[in-house]
Formats: sequence, structure tokens, C-alpha cells
Amino acid sequence: QVQLAESGGGSVQAGGSLRLSCAASGRIFSAYAMGWFRQAPGKERDFVATVSGSGGVTGYTDSVKGRFTISRDNAKNTVYLQMNSLKPEDTAVYYCARGKAIVGTTAPSGYDYWGQGTQVTVSS
Repeated sequence: QVQLAESGGGSVQAGGSLRLSCAASGRIFSAYAMGWFRQAPGKERDFVATVSGSGGVTGYTDSVKGRFTISRDNAKNTVYLQMNSLKPEDTAVYYCARGKAIVGTTAPSGYDYWGQGTQVTVSS
């Protein structure tokens, strides 16, 4: 059984930064893509970013390109999401997820294990 645990959420003012971490249990962490999704109140869970098993391929939703960076440390079984220039519209619960394959997708159905989420609140 794979367990994912996010940390690093919090409250910041617009323009600030946060770094989310997601620690994964289980073997062969590097064999799977990892992704970050977010869900605002009353909205669906949306794709934010994904990174391939090796870390060499990344993808982002348009609204965070140039502001967010996804990375991973396979030696530590951890994936990160560095969030800079935060905006109030970035406010949401952020979830990490393990992909079903070595390269991730933008669809939630492409991920089989999910963390419990961490709240990010950006005030104007």
C-alpha cells in the first residue's frame, strides 16, 4: 500500500511563496510519475503539475507556468511544488498523487494513490 503525505501549506499574501512537499511510502518510487492537483471550494479537482519518474519531464497547467516548479528527489521518495508569485486564485487544497505510469497525465484518472491534501490560502 502506498501512502502519500503532503506538507508545507499555509497562508501567505499575494506575491509570496510556498514550497509543498509530498513524502511517499512504498518501493520503486522512481518508476512512477507524480502529480499535484488542487481543489477550490465548490469546484472540481484540477491538474496543476506533473513530473516523470526520472524527473526529466514536467508539465504544468497554463495558469501556473512560470510561477510554479515541480521537482522530485527519488533518493528521499519526495516530490516538491515550489510556488512563487502566488495569487488569490491559487487558494485551494493541494493534493499530490502517484501516477499509474512513468510519465504523468493531466487527468485525475491517470493517478491511483492520493494524499490527504494541504490547504494553501493566498490573501490579497
